[in-house]
Amino acid sequence: MPAPPPRPTDAELELLTVLWSVGPATVRQVYTVVAKGRPAQYSTVLKILQIMADKGLVERDETQRAHVYRAARPREWTQRQLAGDLLERAFSGSAKALLVGALSAKKTSKKELEELRKLLTDYREGDN
Repeated sequence: MPAPPPRPTDAELELLTVLWSVGPATVRQVYTVVAKGRPAQYSTVLKILQIMADKGLVERDETQRAHVYRAARPREWTQRQLAGDLLERAFSGSAKALLVGALSAKKTSKKELEELRKLLTDYREGDN
């Protein structure tokens, strides 16, 4: 079984987010979405996608003239990978410290807090 792809850089994560949102896309389509949010260069988006393909973060369909890229892993898989890495590197493996850090970093709505309570209850009861 091949090794999982490496943790994406910030630039790679930005392009993965586009692919998760729009689905398989050409470089032009990804570039158009990125350029709506910030100044970007087509050639930079192309190069990053090529590097991501080499790393196994995206898959490239070369059957058409304009290559089509798709995320190699679902968003949830990558989020778990990033959360696990952050948990170990910044919080010494403490899920409690990670949760407290996340909750204190940004105001959380009552609805989201209730959803978190339910998730914790379900996890404790083995419904995860």
